[in-house]
Amino acid sequence: MKWGAIVGISVIVALMVLYEWPKMDQKQMKEKAAFLALSGVGFILAILLVFFPDMPGPTDLVNMIYKPFGQILEK
Repeated sequence: MKWGAIVGISVIVALMVLYEWPKMDQKQMKEKAAFLALSGVGFILAILLVFFPDMPGPTDLVNMIYKPFGQILEK
């Protein structure tokens, strides 16, 4: 079941790259690099969520950082 999800994620990312890549200019190297980097990070996060569905998200990190400040401000 997990392998099916991985294959599905891979197909979606591949289709997304194949659709967007030809629309970018040949001279837009920074944009292409940013697109590939963001797509790669998103792909890795999606795979990690398949294997570890209870993984904390970014809001948990923000709450952990700012919770002490909120307690200080309440006083």
